[in-house]
Amino acid sequence: MPDAMKTARTTDPSYELMDDHNGNSLIYREHGFPCPLVRWHNHKEYELHLIVASAGKVFIGDYVGNFAPDSLFLTGPHLPHNWISQVEDGEVIAKRDMLVNFTDELLQAGNQVFSELRLLAPMLERSRYGIEFRDPALIRRAGTLMQQIADSRGISRLGYFFILMELLAGCDDYQLLSGTTATQLSDDQHVDRTNLAVNYIFDNYMRELPLEEVASHLGMKPTYFSRFFKRATGRCYVEFVNSLRISKSCELLTDSDKPVTDVCFESGFNNLSNFNRRFQQLKGMTPSRYRRLAMQRLTEQNLAV
Repeated sequence: MPDAMKTARTTDPSYELMDDHNGNSLIYREHGFPCPLVRWHNHKEYELHLIVASAGKVFIGDYVGNFAPDSLFLTGPHLPHNWISQVEDGEVIAKRDMLVNFTDELLQAGNQVFSELRLLAPMLERSRYGIEFRDPALIRRAGTLMQQIADSRGISRLGYFFILMELLAGCDDYQLLSGTTATQLSDDQHVDRTNLAVNYIFDNYMRELPLEEVASHLGMKPTYFSRFFKRATGRCYVEFVNSLRISKSCELLTDSDKPVTDVCFESGFNNLSNFNRRFQQLKGMTPSRYRRLAMQRLTEQNLAV
């Protein structure tokens, strides 16, 4: 695995305290990759997260998926998340992410004065599962507004923020991600070990990877690790590994013309029938149909540009 990816996935404490509000109602940040902020973590703030450069894997709650430039996500308070770029050894990305963080306190206080803000409530409730916005035109507009937030201060910054929130709240082309909310996932004292487990699985999932091996890596008995992992991630070990492998297979089906058999083995499955069965379970269709639909969607997006 590239050293840059290993360096970026540290075992820093999972809870991120954003102590740089400096009296402001919201925080704008941007960072590159590798970066110490790239880790499995959570915080009390909502996070609107736009990927500017690179592709890789996204982990939100118990969801595992892919991201690419112009991917836009909204995560709710305390919902664990991480974006891991797949880069070459030594590759450095100067600006990978644009982020806006804000709190429930901001919106609850605003609701008492401005009734219009209550229109955001359904979207904010959905964000507790994580949201990926899918409309390319909306994402381009959101990127422009996030840059205006970055370049402004004071009331103007708040103005751009609320225009952006209204835009997102009106979007019906989105996907809910995690099957569980933050309150159903592990508490803070377990997340460092969860981070170690996820990192090890991510490094090795494209080969045979028995639960006993990961348990040994963490110094746990297999039965205890099995219970711990399910409580920490919301999924049993086999489900999590299969989800990661299917996510990899979707990437290969979309971005290459490799035969389905090659995609199967490169994704970490050891036989085609198991791969087809798992793919059907998780995606509701065969790998071949998924590829056809992905190509169709890509063609439609290119025509729309």
